[in-house]
Amino acid sequence: MFHKKLIALALLLFSLGAASCSGNGSTPTAETEAPLTKITLPMGYIPNVQFAPFYVALERGYFEEAGIDLSFDYSFETDGVTLVGANQTPFALVSGEQALMARAQGLPVVYVAAWYQKFPISIVSRAERNIIAPQDLRGKKIGLPGLFGANYVGLRALLFAAGLQESDVQLDSIGFSQVEAFAAGQQDVIVGYAANEPVLLESKGYLVREIRVADYVNLASNGIITNESTLQNNPALVRAFVGAFLRGLRDTINDTSLGFEASKNYVENLKEADPIVQKQILGTSVEMWRAPRLGYSDPAAWENMQKILLEMKIYTEALDLSLAFSNDYLPEE
Repeated sequence: MFHKKLIALALLLFSLGAASCSGNGSTPTAETEAPLTKITLPMGYIPNVQFAPFYVALERGYFEEAGIDLSFDYSFETDGVTLVGANQTPFALVSGEQALMARAQGLPVVYVAAWYQKFPISIVSRAERNIIAPQDLRGKKIGLPGLFGANYVGLRALLFAAGLQESDVQLDSIGFSQVEAFAAGQQDVIVGYAANEPVLLESKGYLVREIRVADYVNLASNGIITNESTLQNNPALVRAFVGAFLRGLRDTINDTSLGFEASKNYVENLKEADPIVQKQILGTSVEMWRAPRLGYSDPAAWENMQKILLEMKIYTEALDLSLAFSNDYLPEE
């Protein structure tokens, strides 16, 4: 009898110990979740409804499911290309020309997902100037932020496609004040983003004509870059990040109202802004995101971009484009 009591007491103590281990999680187990990887993403611009795919992906938990704790860096001082090239952050949003210019300077950045399938720059003019085709720009004064960035590259590509040189037009560096300069009558022709300046000007009642660069030349546009070190040491992180973003991108394309609502949690004053204008901005952006395969980089677009940069003498020796971009980190279809 005494022997049986000892066995019963041992079984009781064992069951209590097992319960305490499984009940409150105080003892680590094989099922303990790994901590999320914290990533701050340089956006290159202020909070904007055009970033809706990222907001949707964050709101729907796609980045968290991918093991990523994502935050955004909107500061203008942040040079995402430099940070990624120095391996100080694994990802940034940049335009195609920035990726090539960085590689020409020896920075080991690699473009791994195309966000925009169409180069988003437009030339906007007063309707009465009757500027319909790129050839009509000959002899015109054109206001743009400066002789740098996507606005300048897009304009030069358009002129090149039309057989014009920079010397055939008069460029006026006005900073990022295209809408204000146009409204004040200081500029009749400006360069800007298709989803921004023309939409805003039309909302203010101006009659404008728009020439979209993408209608005349196919160029590598805005997307996600990483660096060679991250690709070599953590390719799974790259695939996870790209996959989470593309899920948000697909959802936003399929339902722009979803993207607009998600943006309200990240874009200050969006709730008070004119919803018609903001939804038009988002809708115009979606037009440039659509593709048979989201995230895919067209090799021809990169070849065209390099041709333009060489023609502009931004750099003088052709780069190996196979090292500049990759489609290998997109989700399998």
